[in-house]
Amino acid sequence: MRIVISRRSVRRILLSAALAGSLFLGATGCGGDGDKNGLPKDYKVVAGTQLCGGNAISADASKSLKVITGSSRFEASSKDSTVVEAAANLALATPALTSGREDICRVFTPLGSAPFDLRVTWSLAEGAPKGTPSPKFTVLKMGEETLAGTEKAYVFFACQSDKLVGSLGEAHIVIGVEHWAMPRDPQDNVEALKNAYATVAHSFSLAMAKELRCDKNGGLPAKPVLDPA
Repeated sequence: MRIVISRRSVRRILLSAALAGSLFLGATGCGGDGDKNGLPKDYKVVAGTQLCGGNAISADASKSLKVITGSSRFEASSKDSTVVEAAANLALATPALTSGREDICRVFTPLGSAPFDLRVTWSLAEGAPKGTPSPKFTVLKMGEETLAGTEKAYVFFACQSDKLVGSLGEAHIVIGVEHWAMPRDPQDNVEALKNAYATVAHSFSLAMAKELRCDKNGGLPAKPVLDPA
């Protein structure tokens, strides 16, 4: 049987161990590399707008993160978890299609609060989305298509840019924002959650389109459009 442990669980285990160790060291009079609470010195808690490189999450998207996670403060992102880094990797990947999704950033609530792990990804598609989406999604008028759910949202947009090395400078990009946990069925706030996920996904998509210098920002509006298509 295969046991899967999330990165968040591992982080909590390690930091809990560090905290326990700091209590022992304190009792024996020894110092350490952490702060007085036993956390690593580089552990920081920041506002939503400071996550993922600082140019990926708008003020509206930061408010939406609170709707999704219940928190307005988050663990600081790693230095390479940025839209700038993701855009560079995407540009090099074209025209090949991705077999899976590549991480842009992960969003974690701080230690001591209810744990929440949000995964933001990019992938390359063959063309514009086709077929009928699952009824659990609401279809919105953003890009080629936007699908908003209660635990995830996806923005599809076409990008023409001189920064793309293949496909004649054109790519079909999918940005996903997804609660990285077992699915659950919310009993209330369904519309609020769908709007929140769509707002965060739009913010990352627009940041990616701007970083890639997509013509007309890939057809994405400056503000999220939350009216059903």
